[in-house]
Amino acid sequence: MKEQIEELERWGADVIFGRTKGFWATLTRFLMLALSGIFRILVQIRLWRYRSGWKPQHHLGCQVVAVGNITVGGTGKTPVVELLAKSLRDRGRKVSILSRGYKSRKLDKPQTWRTAEGKTVSADLMPKVVSTGSEILLDSKYSGDEPYMLARNLDGVSVVVDKDRVKSGRFAINHLNADMLLLDDGMQYLDLAHGIDMVLVDAGAPFGTRALLPRGTLREPPRNLRRASYILITKCTGESNEKLVSLIRKYNKTAEIIECTHGPVHLENVFTRERLPLDFLKDKWVGAISAIAVPEAFEKSLEKLGARVEIRRRFSDHFRFSRTEVDRFMQRCVERDMHLIVTTEKDAVRFPRPSSIDVPVYFLRIEVEILKGREIWDDIIHRLCNPEPGLESVMRTRHAYRL
Repeated sequence: MKEQIEELERWGADVIFGRTKGFWATLTRFLMLALSGIFRILVQIRLWRYRSGWKPQHHLGCQVVAVGNITVGGTGKTPVVELLAKSLRDRGRKVSILSRGYKSRKLDKPQTWRTAEGKTVSADLMPKVVSTGSEILLDSKYSGDEPYMLARNLDGVSVVVDKDRVKSGRFAINHLNADMLLLDDGMQYLDLAHGIDMVLVDAGAPFGTRALLPRGTLREPPRNLRRASYILITKCTGESNEKLVSLIRKYNKTAEIIECTHGPVHLENVFTRERLPLDFLKDKWVGAISAIAVPEAFEKSLEKLGARVEIRRRFSDHFRFSRTEVDRFMQRCVERDMHLIVTTEKDAVRFPRPSSIDVPVYFLRIEVEILKGREIWDDIIHRLCNPEPGLESVMRTRHAYRL
């Protein structure tokens, strides 16, 4: 059943991106297009409910920054959240990241939490606490890929998971001493008011397939970029983004724009944490395995670093590898004399240990580098760490207006 579901998800992605042809694929795309029209209406109705005040937003008395996008996956959101959390932590803020925990499993046994007074927090008020900032409490299976990855990379930053991020925000403030909340993938989460919306736009595919879900990859129409306080153009190649900036300005005339790239910095062994320089990949025969939204980009990055990607295994986004599947891939790499296996950091957090590690397994560590707009980024951090009196209420008002 797991393999059938995974195959169906992959086929659906191929249909959306136009990689699959034929009668059934064409018919599916036509039906999806009709559903996209309905989805567009529902998106705008939902925004109107919040804009009109018919659906109230919650204010927790704490600065809230949402990092998100208007497309599904692939914009490099997690490294940006990591950089933002590090920058704020290093300036003395007590940061907590609130995540939905996409595709995470329900806990077998609820976590318990005792207050400083020794009282037990009610299970109804408990989100899943992935990290307290000093200790990681859950693995990727129960936290989700990105929350666990963030928890592992961010000492001093707490990470909590719950679909109800009002609840998880309250918990972070009351029990984890948070004074700054970061909404991971939070642009569309409107129950909790955010003063700042940091929206990511992929330089290579700014509006995805340009169609709304389910026919395309847009969560909202491009005009909804007007809600952004800041726009980060990600995955820049160093070439001019003038045309894209002009296009963005049609939808948002005031948001400050930062251009950045998501670049590999080193290889890291999935099991031993040994690090190797990127030039180690030069002329090496590599088996690439991944379960991400855009595997082609990952594989191309390996090739740009000089790797000879001979074997490729792609799974649907967030797919949880079994040991059997990894063993099969390992055997293929052994038979073809691969020098190493490379996966993504997101996949590495749920990569099971093979029965026998006959070929070393590494992940490609990716970090954000700001190419243009460093002064804007520094100003964001300064303003968040040194808020002016009344700034939070002003930002809330601006956010409500942008809706």
